[in-house]
Amino acid sequence: MRKFDSSLITFFYAWMGNWVLRLFYSTNRWNVRGANNYQDILKTGKSVLICCWHGQLLPIIKNLSGYNYHAIAGTHKDAEIISRICIKWGLNMIRGSSKEKGAEAYKEIVQVLKSPPALVFITPDGPSGPARIPKPGIIRAAQITGTAIVPVTAFSTKRWGFTNWDTFYVEKPFGRIFIEYGEPLFFDRYMNQKECADQLIAVMDKLEYNNLQRTSNEAE
Repeated sequence: MRKFDSSLITFFYAWMGNWVLRLFYSTNRWNVRGANNYQDILKTGKSVLICCWHGQLLPIIKNLSGYNYHAIAGTHKDAEIISRICIKWGLNMIRGSSKEKGAEAYKEIVQVLKSPPALVFITPDGPSGPARIPKPGIIRAAQITGTAIVPVTAFSTKRWGFTNWDTFYVEKPFGRIFIEYGEPLFFDRYMNQKECADQLIAVMDKLEYNNLQRTSNEAE
């Protein structure tokens, strides 16, 4: 059983973050497209990996909340706060990263995917970058289990950006949130890892461009 930070400060930030984010998201207007790209897979009794870049994770997590899905988070302090918020939103958390408890997390991801229908949400460049460069774990898990990767991108018209190794966005109230789920990707287990990563990056870039175009068109 993993140990979680039980300090009062972490508890308070998670409690406050839960209610503040719920309030902010309830005041935004949502435009979600392509959800059938993962929902149809689940309806056939298969598992799916949902993949977005780290900086865009919050609105997508909120969009996926309430369905007993799984999500991956690191083991550092900020990830602990986000994990507690996700649990309050009805998600099952898998904890680990390439720097700590990565092997345990990877095994748990594979185990979950092999018990379909299951949905696992992951940020392939998190929790510490480099930004927009997929780590091999998500691709390897998809190859071994034959699971589809459904890429997703998010953009909000009103948001704060917090920059560290990446720019992490938090939505402001009274904006518009645009989310687009792309078509599923399937990687054969014998495909080269770099080839798979390059293909995933290209698809994510195209999907993000399409979503931004939709945002601009509807804002006019």
